[in-house]
Amino acid sequence: MLMLSAIIGVSTIIVFSVFSEAQLEPKVFVTHSGQIISTSGDVLDPLYTASTVEFDPEKYLRDFNYGRISESKNGQTVREFTIIAEDDKIQEISPGVFYNVWTFNGTVPGPTIRATEGDLVRIHFINNGSKSHTMHFHGIHPAEMDGVFEAVGPGGGQFTYEFEAGPVGVHPYHCHVMPLEEHISHGLYGVYIVDPKEGRPLADEMVMVLNGFDTDFDTENNFYAANSIPFYYQHHPIQIKTNELIRIYVVNMVEFDPINNLHLHGNLYNYYPTGTSTVPSTYTDMITLSQTERGIMEFKYDYPGKYLFHAHKVEFSEKGWVGIFLVDDNLDQKSQTGIDYEN
Repeated sequence: MLMLSAIIGVSTIIVFSVFSEAQLEPKVFVTHSGQIISTSGDVLDPLYTASTVEFDPEKYLRDFNYGRISESKNGQTVREFTIIAEDDKIQEISPGVFYNVWTFNGTVPGPTIRATEGDLVRIHFINNGSKSHTMHFHGIHPAEMDGVFEAVGPGGGQFTYEFEAGPVGVHPYHCHVMPLEEHISHGLYGVYIVDPKEGRPLADEMVMVLNGFDTDFDTENNFYAANSIPFYYQHHPIQIKTNELIRIYVVNMVEFDPINNLHLHGNLYNYYPTGTSTVPSTYTDMITLSQTERGIMEFKYDYPGKYLFHAHKVEFSEKGWVGIFLVDDNLDQKSQTGIDYEN
């Protein structure tokens, strides 16, 4: 009887030991920054072990697509863009967390489309996805260009959107196929900027799309970010110069949450709702935005140092929507952005 108990005890220990080793076996992933991560923790969706989307928030921040430019017979500037929708991409949202993103031109957000008021904008839209998709632009255009009732079929369906750029300001575009929340929450959105004919004062310009990701599909976001990667601008601060005008086109595309906001530390900014007026509506350090609400922020920093910007809805900032401006007296903007601000 004593011998039998000993055998049972040893067997139990052996089985428990094997189970623990299997449970702790590390999994290896490559993050968005190229860092190799080894983790023994759970992976949200074990089917996703590699990204098919490479998204660089630093590049996206100052990347504007002005299209292929030509002139019509009547002298109007024509800007042509090709936008391709896909819904089979995988992106690593956070180390070890992979998510099925739906993309315009391979990224979330899609490209920042830019034109001048009065230009003819022509969008060649191709749907290479497995579901119907459209492009709906906020702004002014004919009904047949609204991207709501003209669903473009999957597997290569095409449609050409054509309209005159206007009004001046910053506007979102997004898929408008039902269920709408599914198409937006998976990433089918981007930014459309219409510049005034007389231009705006010279500035270091950036785009920030505020977004969130519901990675466990319970209609509550698990991650929040400015430009898709949580905490990115905290770990990779945005470098700017003292006393230089900063202009940020900010668009809130968070699904499932009724509001979002943006608080700037150590400063206040002029805010232009929707950007349709060249006169700011307020001078503040925080704005609150509903979904697709947007505007333009303008400010300068007088003093060098590190300054936070983040959602003052604290849950959002703790889940990734936080960043840092690194303000420098002697920053060589040409080396940082490739733009020569001296000429």
